[in-house]
Amino acid sequence: MDAPNSLQEAIVYFSDPDRAFDYAKRFRWPDGNVVCPRCGKAKHSFIKTRRLWFCYVCQKQFSLKLGTVFEDSALTLDKWMTGLWMLVNCKNGVSSCELARTLKITQKAAWFMLQRLRLVLQEKSFVKIGGPGSEVEVDETFIGGKARNMHKARRTKLNIGMQGGQGKAIVMGMLERDGKVRTKVVPDRRKPALCNAIFANVDVGTLVYTDEHPAYMAVDADYVHKVVNHLERYVDGTVHTNGIENFWSLLKRQLNGTYISVEPFHLFRYVDEQAYRFNTRKDDFGNKISDGVRFADALSRIGGHRLTYSQLTGKDQSPRHETTGAGEIPF
Repeated sequence: MDAPNSLQEAIVYFSDPDRAFDYAKRFRWPDGNVVCPRCGKAKHSFIKTRRLWFCYVCQKQFSLKLGTVFEDSALTLDKWMTGLWMLVNCKNGVSSCELARTLKITQKAAWFMLQRLRLVLQEKSFVKIGGPGSEVEVDETFIGGKARNMHKARRTKLNIGMQGGQGKAIVMGMLERDGKVRTKVVPDRRKPALCNAIFANVDVGTLVYTDEHPAYMAVDADYVHKVVNHLERYVDGTVHTNGIENFWSLLKRQLNGTYISVEPFHLFRYVDEQAYRFNTRKDDFGNKISDGVRFADALSRIGGHRLTYSQLTGKDQSPRHETTGAGEIPF
């Protein structure tokens, strides 16, 4: 059976446990050489009835899930595959309530699953975008509820007025034209926060387009900086920030329409999710990327990531927290 290219095909394809196991194994160890995640050795035997390996070096069993975001999960692989498919291919994301109904699991389990999968989608490249001759649009946006929709008591508690971004989270974005977008949740709109993000993500000598915000003027020495004053116009020849504004539109449609309410503590996860879908719309040659290819790319990233529920909720910071793990639940 060919690899799936639609949600319906994916559900049928991964309903077979052996087929799902072989598919995930191919992406877990692309070179075909299975090694123990604990010791890194390839001296082992495979227990076919349980889909486990026994390592002769560390004298322990390990499964395909060990050392991935699937580790210590009682959910079967077909549910993980369906959840990942929906997350990376649904344009506006998928809520935990919808995923819980689809997979017949609890909302809490679906929420934890989605947060673990979002960890896989985070871009942690050391390669900067842009370069001499390249164009990068830089902008920031506010994320949060509208003050006019809040009760007066809540506005007083948050000490915010009827307008402006006071009390809201701030997300900064850098979009290379005909390229990828980089995002970062920043503490404020002051010069150090904004300029340091640009220095860390954009190559020196790049054409940088921003609005009239004065904090961006500090990058003039290292970049070819051009400004479009939104009080006068939104486009001045090739100088505009409409590309990154398009990304903000997609992000806010996801947050307002699907996730409804997002805690600032978890905001960066949802921003990274939308950035991944945005960056995998087309390949380097401008060809549209299919759902199957996007899913395979996301699945190839599962190794080397681990997120426990205690880490996700901040309970690992408690002095009473006890570390657990590697219960090794087979597929």
